[in-house]
Amino acid sequence: MSGTIAKSDRLTCAPSRAARELDLRRGDFDLAVNLGLIRTVPDEGGGGRRVARAEIDRLRAEDGFPDALRERVATVGTHEGAEIMDVTPTRFTNLARFGLLVPVRFYLNRYRTVVWLYPAEELRQFAAEKSNARLLTGRMPAQVREGLKAKLDRRPRNWRGRHVGFLLRQAGDDPWAHAAAVACLLDPADVADVVADPYERDHLNRCRPRLPAHGAPGSPTAERAQKLMTASEPDEVAWFRADLAHTMETARRQHPAPRPAPEPALEQEDPPAPEDHTPSHGLLGWLRRRGRRPTG
Repeated sequence: MSGTIAKSDRLTCAPSRAARELDLRRGDFDLAVNLGLIRTVPDEGGGGRRVARAEIDRLRAEDGFPDALRERVATVGTHEGAEIMDVTPTRFTNLARFGLLVPVRFYLNRYRTVVWLYPAEELRQFAAEKSNARLLTGRMPAQVREGLKAKLDRRPRNWRGRHVGFLLRQAGDDPWAHAAAVACLLDPADVADVVADPYERDHLNRCRPRLPAHGAPGSPTAERAQKLMTASEPDEVAWFRADLAHTMETARRQHPAPRPAPEPALEQEDPPAPEDHTPSHGLLGWLRRRGRRPTG
């Protein structure tokens, strides 16, 4: 086993080491993995994902490294995004609220206001697309105006949809990992309703991917972030529940959840024979009764 781990360490490296060798901040490295720009492999030792040395060599050999790679994972907020698309911040926000611009990250500032971040490269592509020209200048289309009038905000849902896509890509063909990726974006009550078996839920939790951390556990910031990361719209919840139920059927068939071994049955000793209270008859009984007669 130690030989296998040593060999793995030579051929692959941990994400933190890979981020340093690729001149990326850890958050940008994670985003590059999510976007499929950096390929990872399972850890043979049973840990998280690792990066093959060959993959690092491939990326370092690309033209423009490391600046080109950094540009591909660069994210911007509303004001920078508006500048990239040459629109006002208000129009940018309206496009995002309607769901035409999909955030890839978010954080809560010190006022616990949600700050959405978007891939800069995607914004450039959106602005360069000729069919989007009518969205960047003049009056917004009626459908967009009606949605905004109804207080529509698709940013949280679009983030969840995008993030579950990242998680499912990493899950690969493992049905338990797929189910856990979907379950981590559902309310625990919905998960318990779909997966009634406590041993299956326990195994699901062990496979559960880590969601982005925001604030100290239990803090108002963490609670608000958790709410944003939990499916809330009825049709969205129904879709996640249906996908979880379907994937769990596959997981049960292929790899049933582990259960505790049944306790061995205790060996029972033979009960003592009951005393014989049967009345005595015949010659033996007569002798016994005679022996009990008082003398004198």
